[in-house]
Amino acid sequence: MAAPGNFLLLLLLAGALAFAIGARRSGAALIVISAAGFLVAAVTPLPEWSLLPLENRFPRPALSSHIEGIILLGGAVDPGISKARGQPAINDAGARVIETAALARRFPDARILLSGGEGLRATGWSEAAPTRQILLSLGVAPERLILEERSRDTIENAEYGSALVRPEPDQVWVLVTSAAHMPRAVGCFRHVGWDIVPYPVDYRTAPGIEAPDYYLSQRLALMEFAVKEWIGLGAYRLLGRIDDLFPGPR
Repeated sequence: MAAPGNFLLLLLLAGALAFAIGARRSGAALIVISAAGFLVAAVTPLPEWSLLPLENRFPRPALSSHIEGIILLGGAVDPGISKARGQPAINDAGARVIETAALARRFPDARILLSGGEGLRATGWSEAAPTRQILLSLGVAPERLILEERSRDTIENAEYGSALVRPEPDQVWVLVTSAAHMPRAVGCFRHVGWDIVPYPVDYRTAPGIEAPDYYLSQRLALMEFAVKEWIGLGAYRLLGRIDDLFPGPR
């Protein structure tokens, strides 16, 4: 219901229903609010404004000459479709896998932790499994890959990954995930005592505000991505899964 497109559509339907049963003033008000919301999403930079603070929070780091490992968080593949089709199905967060493969080539001695279970929707196949297939096809040696296939959300990525790898304090581990997801992910890894190096990828916005493209569905998807992360930060802080409301660079 909090997804902007769903919320505005519910307002529109509620307005139409109210109008139909005789509450015309209330119904008309809801319809106007819904229409105004769709218009604002389509023709203003509001989607970018909601996402930019998240994506700009962590700059791309200058990595040292040696890193111990790379952590790739799940979210770049659809395990259900991958299982049904018999081949990895990459979604719009596929830059996570591409950048991980590039880092693996740049740091040939680094281990690679693939963290991702079935998610909150049971499919019978983890996110880590098809991701492993992709990296193998790109030439990454199988002995470098560590699979963590139990986690269903970001805090479990951190908890189960840390328990599996048992990183030493002086080791450098690079965390790869979408730029907008990075603040919440960093907060979770810091909460479990793993001081990783954030390596944001999968940007959905330019560094500044550009003219809207007026494709309503794409702009609503952009807002939904941002709203999910802002709600996630608030919920994780309330649940004690992160120690700061908006984790940032140290």
